[in-house]
Amino acid sequence: MRFLLIIGAVLLWPWSALAQLSGPSVDSQPPAEPQIDDPETRMFGHSATSPLWISGQINEIAQGHPSFPAEYSGPNSLKSTSEFAVSNVFTLYTAYEFNESFEGIVDLEEASGHGISDALGLAGFVNLDVVRNPDLGKAPYVARLMLHKVFRLSKGNVESERGPLSLFTELPARRLEIRAGKFSMVDFFDLNSVGSDSHLQFNNWTVDNNGAYDYAADTRGYTVGLMAAYQDRNWGFRFAEALMPQVANGIDLVWRPWQVHAENWEYELRRGILPKRAGVVRVLAFTNYANMGVYREAVAQYEQHLVPVPDITRHPWRITRKYGFGVNMEQNLMRNVTAFGRFGWNNGKTESFAYTEVDQTFAGGLGANGAMWRRRLDRAGVALVTNAICKDHQTYLADGGEGFLLGDGALRYGRENIVETYYTAHVWRGVYVAPGLQHIWNPGYNRDRGPVLVPSFRAHVEF
Repeated sequence: MRFLLIIGAVLLWPWSALAQLSGPSVDSQPPAEPQIDDPETRMFGHSATSPLWISGQINEIAQGHPSFPAEYSGPNSLKSTSEFAVSNVFTLYTAYEFNESFEGIVDLEEASGHGISDALGLAGFVNLDVVRNPDLGKAPYVARLMLHKVFRLSKGNVESERGPLSLFTELPARRLEIRAGKFSMVDFFDLNSVGSDSHLQFNNWTVDNNGAYDYAADTRGYTVGLMAAYQDRNWGFRFAEALMPQVANGIDLVWRPWQVHAENWEYELRRGILPKRAGVVRVLAFTNYANMGVYREAVAQYEQHLVPVPDITRHPWRITRKYGFGVNMEQNLMRNVTAFGRFGWNNGKTESFAYTEVDQTFAGGLGANGAMWRRRLDRAGVALVTNAICKDHQTYLADGGEGFLLGDGALRYGRENIVETYYTAHVWRGVYVAPGLQHIWNPGYNRDRGPVLVPSFRAHVEF
């Protein structure tokens, strides 16, 4: 099936390349990453004027780790014996611009392979591309299916980068944007120019995203919802209402938004904290209403000898609430070096449900553009992230409870600390290779296990 999708993209590509590619706009402070319409960043050129867009990507990540010390292991532990795994994600992006303010996006995706330990045993898992349920199989699926409408609120225009999620090359400086359909919440929320892309940047879940942001998503990371965004020249605000899954890490969404739903808010100020240097500050908040268990209640059942081990899923259907917030910053330090940082927190009383088992996180790092060493399409980065869970969550795991990712059978708690570094080298038009390394202390918040060293190698193709 992947072969047929690739052949289809190649056959349709000439229709989307009816005109020459326009060059990227030049800013006084260039971004840390090359622009997506740079003709060298893709195997095929893409039109700046055609209403049809077709492109694709293939991302292969090979990771492993040697054996590491572990006093005990449980059903959801990271395996302490050496292991190796390869994941693959293939995406076919298509979009059509109906007019200068209305467009549609349809993306097909295939995820295959698996992650080390089937993505269990780590809150900050080492590979963002891994599907958290290997039993789903590798059949292609619709990743995104949405409509995008722009309402003009001012006369002046600003340049816009043409890419898979929007074909507009110009937008009103002041505008309201509406998106409706199937998408990933982190397509638009909690973005960061040097710490959000597992294809060309970091691989770790809690480096590329805010680990405490338990954003609405099915197992593959997508939801169905409605998003509205107000954009001005130097700031913006977005809001999304979305569906939640039936169970933690579930593939099926609940189609009763009056009961089960998620709200997401983000304010974005496009201004640096250093004078005359570009930067962005984003403030995020979310609330989730879903059939989530409560850690303290699960522990109480265990302490009353009603169950042999705590079970967060042992409760009648009822709606509980999780809420949290985050701060996301990026700051240009010099022409080709950008620093980034994130902080995230959620109330942690209800079970981790849709993203990962993190109740608090701090992350920070640096991203460098290869123009510094005369390889402008290369990039490199280093990041540190430290994750934590609340006391009720700690007690639940220490008593032998299992979450959808964690469960060593016991727990001697410590913060899960991770350092990641990578170098992405551009080989040829749209072809990249990237060695990387992650070092993890207290995997799964357990001081009785680890540390773990996880080297990786990534091959990435864009066309």
